[in-house]
Amino acid sequence: MAKKIDLKDIMQDAFDASIQQISGYDAGFLYAESPTSPMHIATLNIVEGSLKYEDFKAIVASKLHLIPKFRQRLLNVPMNLDYPYWVDDPNFDIDLHLNRIKLPDPSNWRTLRDLTSKLFSSPLDLRRPLWSVHFIEGIDEIAQVPKGSVAIVTKVHHVMIDGKSGVGLLGVLYDSDENGKEKKRSKPKPFNPEPLPDELSLLLKSGYEFFKNPFKIPKTVAETTFSFIKSKAASKLSIQKEFSSSKFPVPITIFNGKISAKRTWGTAILSFERINALRKVMGGSINDIILAICAGAIRRYLVEKEKLPLHPLVANVPISIRTENSTKMNNQIANMMIQLATHIEDPLERLEYIQEQTMLGKSRHNTMGAKTLAKMADVVPFGLANLAAGLYSKYNIKDLHRPPFNVTITNVPGPRGLLYLNGHKVVSIFGLTPVVDGFGLIIAAFSYNGQVSITTTSDAKTMPDADVFSRYIRESANELEELIKNLGKSKSTSKVATKLKSKSAPFFTALKKYLKENPKVVKANKGIYHMQVGLGDKTDGYEIDLTKATAVIKKKKNLEPKVLIEIEDENLFALYKGKLFLEELKIQGRIKITGTASGKTKFMRLLTAFLER
Repeated sequence: MAKKIDLKDIMQDAFDASIQQISGYDAGFLYAESPTSPMHIATLNIVEGSLKYEDFKAIVASKLHLIPKFRQRLLNVPMNLDYPYWVDDPNFDIDLHLNRIKLPDPSNWRTLRDLTSKLFSSPLDLRRPLWSVHFIEGIDEIAQVPKGSVAIVTKVHHVMIDGKSGVGLLGVLYDSDENGKEKKRSKPKPFNPEPLPDELSLLLKSGYEFFKNPFKIPKTVAETTFSFIKSKAASKLSIQKEFSSSKFPVPITIFNGKISAKRTWGTAILSFERINALRKVMGGSINDIILAICAGAIRRYLVEKEKLPLHPLVANVPISIRTENSTKMNNQIANMMIQLATHIEDPLERLEYIQEQTMLGKSRHNTMGAKTLAKMADVVPFGLANLAAGLYSKYNIKDLHRPPFNVTITNVPGPRGLLYLNGHKVVSIFGLTPVVDGFGLIIAAFSYNGQVSITTTSDAKTMPDADVFSRYIRESANELEELIKNLGKSKSTSKVATKLKSKSAPFFTALKKYLKENPKVVKANKGIYHMQVGLGDKTDGYEIDLTKATAVIKKKKNLEPKVLIEIEDENLFALYKGKLFLEELKIQGRIKITGTASGKTKFMRLLTAFLER
């Protein structure tokens, strides 16, 4: 007897707000999946001491309720007419996602790297929750790692997370307390999955979402066009036009061919303090220094293989557009293109070229804002993204045009302090990232506990010797450090007789005048704000006091300010003169604001009003 169709249940499923659809941006990572390109992110964490597998499993089980997507799977709309939905997996079993293995002899770094490559090369099962963990025991022969330590390889599909939300995931599975072993662990919370929605209800839900907002596509196209025109007009008046793609085409390199299924990777560990010391001498951002180090390694690698193109390589640099209050575990990133100056032999000139690139174009994202790009990904109608991604790979469209970029370089700030797992210290964290046809090299920098691991992921065809490339990264960092140190010495010698004068002093004069003429602004943004302006090897401190009827701005040092704004002198001057945008500086990390949420909001409101006066 045929099953009776319950229209009431179908309609209830169709309008169930708890069933969430993936975004257009997330769908791009799902549809890019192929036999040679599994689209997951992985981390290799080395944990000190003999952590027991049973304890590890109990920890993961006790925290699964904090990561709902770890017990959900993707459910496709019939005929792939729309993006898939996240639904509870009624067959979830933690044992299908945890794997316990022993590191083969010799249990050294090379063996661990080879095993991690093999694990990373295999795809996740798209019919289950999109994660897996390999618990690797028997690490006995790695320098500076105690005998009997373990390695934990975690794989999570990119459709679920981006780099920044991945850092948040570390905070869930690990803790900052070395006495965690002595604490009483909470029992796993029962999992009562919702039944899978009917196929008809998914079709109705997709149709309802479209008819609920039928003007989403034209509205976003209009906003995008306006943003493009506005940015294009600005670029006509800007030096950025000197870096147009017609003058600097993206070269075709050995990194932009068809990839193989086997992954290769290597890593270089650098001191964060050493990188930051170079930034203080040269100005700019930490990211500029990391880009310059990677550019030096890429140049040497291509020179030795006699494959260095005449034009500079172009890097795709992902930028997080995740707000501080965002709790969603999904992808919230936009992209910008930076020329890596690989055509320049001198490392200092190469760094200066990169700094100029990031200063002129980072937040403009090739004439469109980050939020506009994020919206664009969400309005691709139905399965069009799936079709486009499949055709690109199937018919080798990459061979018919120049690549839009050559390499991806991403920099993710991680935990500043130590992490622990059941009282065992996490020694190191390395991030592995997916590569696809046409884009066979990605470099991920991840900072943790005073170290920056710069991890290169490629494939056996594109870069079989990833460990050699990692050595070039270390050598590039050492070379740049030596040159900048010598430059710093000469700078300090030349400044003995003369005091360095701030360029941005007119900013504070104009701000003081503005606040005097606008008492309502003072009242609306009541508070005390402290600005530290970097001047090479020293800083000037300014206090902006808006607690009285008349604003007071004066030079003053404050060791424990409630709201602290840190910015380099040259960047503040460029901001004041309108050569740089505030959003640009925020995204680049060239202006850093710490303190209470309300204090930061008030200061940003104050600064925006002043700049738009």
